[in-house]
Amino acid sequence: MYNIMIVEDDPKLAGLLQSHIRRYGNEAIIVNDFDHVLERFQEIRPHVVLLDVNLPSFDGYYWCRQIRSLSTCPIIFISARSGTMDQLRALENGADDYITKPFHYDIVIAKIHSQLRRVYGDYAAVSGERTVEKEGLVLYPERMELQLGEQTVALTKKETILLETLLGRSPRLVSRETILEKLWDDAFVDDNTLSVNITRVRKRLAEMGIEDALETVRGSGYRINIVWKTEHSK
Repeated sequence: MYNIMIVEDDPKLAGLLQSHIRRYGNEAIIVNDFDHVLERFQEIRPHVVLLDVNLPSFDGYYWCRQIRSLSTCPIIFISARSGTMDQLRALENGADDYITKPFHYDIVIAKIHSQLRRVYGDYAAVSGERTVEKEGLVLYPERMELQLGEQTVALTKKETILLETLLGRSPRLVSRETILEKLWDDAFVDDNTLSVNITRVRKRLAEMGIEDALETVRGSGYRINIVWKTEHSK
């Protein structure tokens, strides 16, 4: 089951979209807090976003750019604006598709399924796609996804870079300095900021049932060492 995030300020339309999406076996979460769309995106971690253009405070183009700074998750605009320039602007800001209102709900469902197949399903494999693998755990840096068996977890850009750095050197220790350079170049970052990102990666691993793999070596850095229990052993 996939999660679809709906960012639409018409509650009736949002409710109908949610109903149709659930009817086809996926979950749909409606976002009502239009001042904190990015925060809700990070909480929900959706597989597809349905995004209106006309929203309170900031428009859909703004939120599309914000989401794109963290994720390659498919974004489909749904808008009453049918002009060519509106659609071009959406695509230039990172959208994957654009549906004009009024629309047939089956078209929306078909567009969602198309994006799901492209990114997560039948058409997801890309020739020559770079991967980082460790003990059956596979990181797809371009997709910003982590996969274990049939489980897939979406990552932010920082989480992806951090995991790629740690997995690529596992089980060796990676110094704090190396991680900071990878994540923020030469910018000054305090210890708390790095700790927050480490905690987020631990949470992503825990979502996949991987506990205690990311170790903190006090005063030195971090290392990731995945050792499966008997039931996971090859």
